[in-house]
Amino acid sequence: MAGGGVSGVVLLDLLRDVLTAGPAASGIADDDALLLFRKDCTDLIRRIALLTHLLEEIREFSGAGGLSPPLDASTSSSSPSSWLSDLVVALRATKHLLLLAGNFRSSSSSDGAARRISSQFQCVTWKLEKALSSIPYDHFGISEEVQEQVELVRSQLRRATERYGSSNSKMLSLALAQLLDEEIDQGQSVDRVIESLHIQKSGSIDDDIMTKVDAIPEGNGSKRRNVKLIHQKSERFRNSSDPSEGCPANNVEADGQDDLATKNLELIKKPDPVVIPEDFLCPISLELMRDPVIVATGQTYERAFIQRWIDSGNATCPKTQQKLENFTLTPNYVLRSLITQWCIDNNIEQPTGLTNGRIKKSDGSFRDVSGDIAAIQALVRKLSSQSTEDRRAAAAEIRSLSKRSTDNRVLIAESGAIPILVNLLTAEDVLTQENAVTSILNLSIFENNKGLIMLAGAVPSIVQVLRNGSMEAKENAAATLFSLALADENKIIIGASGAIPALVELLQTGSTRGKKDAATALFNLCIYQGNKGRAVRVGIIAALLKMLTDSSICMVDEALTIMSVLASHQEAKVAIVKASSIPVLIDLLRTGLPRNKENAAAILLALCKRDTDNLACISRLGAVIPLTEVAKSGTERAKRKATSLLENLRKLQQI
Repeated sequence: MAGGGVSGVVLLDLLRDVLTAGPAASGIADDDALLLFRKDCTDLIRRIALLTHLLEEIREFSGAGGLSPPLDASTSSSSPSSWLSDLVVALRATKHLLLLAGNFRSSSSSDGAARRISSQFQCVTWKLEKALSSIPYDHFGISEEVQEQVELVRSQLRRATERYGSSNSKMLSLALAQLLDEEIDQGQSVDRVIESLHIQKSGSIDDDIMTKVDAIPEGNGSKRRNVKLIHQKSERFRNSSDPSEGCPANNVEADGQDDLATKNLELIKKPDPVVIPEDFLCPISLELMRDPVIVATGQTYERAFIQRWIDSGNATCPKTQQKLENFTLTPNYVLRSLITQWCIDNNIEQPTGLTNGRIKKSDGSFRDVSGDIAAIQALVRKLSSQSTEDRRAAAAEIRSLSKRSTDNRVLIAESGAIPILVNLLTAEDVLTQENAVTSILNLSIFENNKGLIMLAGAVPSIVQVLRNGSMEAKENAAATLFSLALADENKIIIGASGAIPALVELLQTGSTRGKKDAATALFNLCIYQGNKGRAVRVGIIAALLKMLTDSSICMVDEALTIMSVLASHQEAKVAIVKASSIPVLIDLLRTGLPRNKENAAAILLALCKRDTDNLACISRLGAVIPLTEVAKSGTERAKRKATSLLENLRKLQQI
């Protein structure tokens, strides 16, 4: 592959290979053992899937005659070919890791193997973020919409890398090289299976790695020797019985021949983080437990993860594979106390949530909530009752409790209510559905619960309520989407779920409150560039224009705010002008409230940016006088917008 061109088609094929390498695609997610890395795999696949539009635009660029430069190891780091090379390496490593993690089984693998896989997730996310940080957008003609989407993916990858712990970039580079250098043997046992990541059979990763070694200047002898030693170690790895020995960051010290490499790595390695005792880690998530519970087999898990396992229909213990005689989750107070003391001793912030039946207050003190916990857990059990009346009553009580305080929102989520409430969103009973969606809205106010709600797959069901629920349910569904969309990554997921057409429909036909909830949600979603086109294509501009001209609706502020966000999008600009909105906006410059004038001026400025036709149009319609008045007496932002427009109008007259 070195020296050859990489087309958008090849990149897309590689991307699809990665997406089909995940646990969901492999059909083993519900086999006899739980995939400990399911969340890591799912998150990684979801982020990579968001790059589809980027690679499609690169393919279109290539098809239009754009050159796809060779992947040459000597290429400058800022050139298009260097970025493509980095991306190919990252995607190869991702495919390899997904297969390895997807086939991992806790019952037949060592704890060390699990930790090594976890460190390799850090290597891969780091490499992906690094590749995406140097995309030559101008070279490939990447649209603003896709650029914004890629930047959101980058921010997610960056946060994910940090969550895995602190590491030195040189260490990660070496670990990634080792990860890429592992090979697969389909005849071996599952734990030994590692897929070859060659895009073309003639392209050898060994050659690629050694080419990069040869590219190191002769004067830097120690660096050349160190990398070659890592390469030699990978040769020994192929004959090893333990495939998890693939990360040099963990295994450089395994051979006396590697003393030189070890010493150099020690110089660049950051101080090791505190090692969490194995007994304190949940066997499912491999994270420090905050609410450990004991299942019928005597094994301990984090409550949220084992509850999700059981709610998915599984009846066995994830670690031992024994059948669970019952689904009772007994709090492991002894272990929780040990974890708390360990956190104090090591100066580590304790996990948020409950501690020995107490919850941390804003002033740092603790409040005993053991009685509340028991009551809430009883309510959560009633949510799964066979009786419609019991489910309805329990959902109503949880709705009330979740509205009262942050503590209640924490306790309800800790008790495993969120996945059950999501299931009730599709209940046939209208009151149960209303109470369930409102409960989820209330729970989403607590920031940590947003992730749990998204992880429970709530968005499609919320959209279904938005389309088919009662008016009250629709209102609260729209408000829930607004709350969830406060997180940037959720804007992409919600926008792709079909929520925007349903929100525009509510904006047009809903109650007064429903229209306001829809407007708020649409504003938040349309901050993301990719959702602006979706909103325009389902008729949001006509709905906004009606809100501007119909005084009975009383939503001029909301309409202008949304339109000001949309006006930066080319498709929206065309639609705004085509809907004859310019005269309405100029009239608002004359008669609107200060905030209305500010947004009207901002929208007009956006419409006239690099568009002399629109500029001439507002001049003919008499915008100069009201703009002059706004430039003198408007808000500070309004003054700036009006002044810029007047300057552009003066330049137009001089042409």
